[in-house]
Amino acid sequence: MAARGSGIRRNRRSTAGSHKSNVWQIVGYKNSGKTTLVCALIERLRDQGYTVAVIKHDHHGFEMDHPNTDTWRQRQAGANAVAITSGNRTARIVEQGSGLQELVKSFQGYDYILVEGFKHEHYPKVVLIHDPNGLELLSLSSVSAVVVWESMKSSVALQKPSGTPQFDINDISGISLLLNQQRY
Repeated sequence: MAARGSGIRRNRRSTAGSHKSNVWQIVGYKNSGKTTLVCALIERLRDQGYTVAVIKHDHHGFEMDHPNTDTWRQRQAGANAVAITSGNRTARIVEQGSGLQELVKSFQGYDYILVEGFKHEHYPKVVLIHDPNGLELLSLSSVSAVVVWESMKSSVALQKPSGTPQFDINDISGISLLLNQQRY
């Protein structure tokens, strides 16, 4: 098994020519546990031998580069794109937004692509419900599973789409099993 950060590797279940990525959206409102769930799923799926890519949607501007680094200075000087690479890591910063389809296409070599956000896209969704405001997310398209916090279990059970599995926020094993069972 390849070490973390060593690039794309095929898992033992993949066969050349038939590999497809499995895209799953993890959606919920702020502080619903999206990033925590994504990180737990990454660990579980990697332990099972899968490769995992993540795409995170940010509604606000973000700064990946830090002031006074070489790449930050180069961007400040007017570069439209910069890249930095080493033997085991590459980062690209491009001064333009990207659509989800474009990003998914660029990650097709991975077994799973976990997408944090992009609520209105049409990939299978795992919806996180932390409080009553989150119940409205059950009306999104492509809801494949609902993950709930203890306080919301009974509320969600009454409103989720028929046949949609419901998991406790801490049931990482059950959620990853669902992702494995619904691979395409």
